[in-house]
Amino acid sequence: MPSPAPTLPPVLAELVAYFEPFCTVRRDFRGAVTLHTPGINVLALNTSYLPEDAGDVLPLVRAWHLGQDAPPLVTSVSAVAGEDVGGLRVGTFAPVPDPGVIVVEQVSRLHLPTWAGVLAESYGAAEWAEALARHFAGPLEGDPTSVLLMAYAGGEAIGSLLWRELNGQGAAHLWGTLDPAADAPLLNAAAQLSGDTGSGGEVRVSLPDTSPLHLPDAKIVAFTLLP
Repeated sequence: MPSPAPTLPPVLAELVAYFEPFCTVRRDFRGAVTLHTPGINVLALNTSYLPEDAGDVLPLVRAWHLGQDAPPLVTSVSAVAGEDVGGLRVGTFAPVPDPGVIVVEQVSRLHLPTWAGVLAESYGAAEWAEALARHFAGPLEGDPTSVLLMAYAGGEAIGSLLWRELNGQGAAHLWGTLDPAADAPLLNAAAQLSGDTGSGGEVRVSLPDTSPLHLPDAKIVAFTLLP
């Protein structure tokens, strides 16, 4: 009997489900799933998510990316030879105490330019703000499963987060802050939003390598640029 087709690890399938509505092209190939979004600098929207045993498919994935004039970026839960360009800890975040100095609000689509500006600046790419705002405007229009959150300190916007409901659970895999003090309050608000929709007061999140926050069930996800 033929071997079963490889499938994505659950944590990668979760990321694909979160980001796919915002990509331009989805491509499925031998268990790998590629999200391709020209003109947008979000790594998760321009990468191939790999099954655990991806050795045979790597050269073909690399060739496809290069054929699109795109960097051969892959996302995996196991080691892949190449240049490490970042990692995430993906897991379930439960609210933690915070002093209440940071105010977090749900904002309308009219605030999308400001939301995108903070998100872009948080990743050191302020020049991408306008492109991000334009790109997300269409998919978010009339989408009842997505909510924009912003964090403020003294009236100044310092954090942005995109909350989405996936299979009855809240998820926040795209977010960023200009001050680490806003991390916990922003994620706390996302967890509360999950509770308000019946998701149990917790939220599935992606934390960058540098985050001091703790996820007890975290899975490590790596972004690698193939040689």
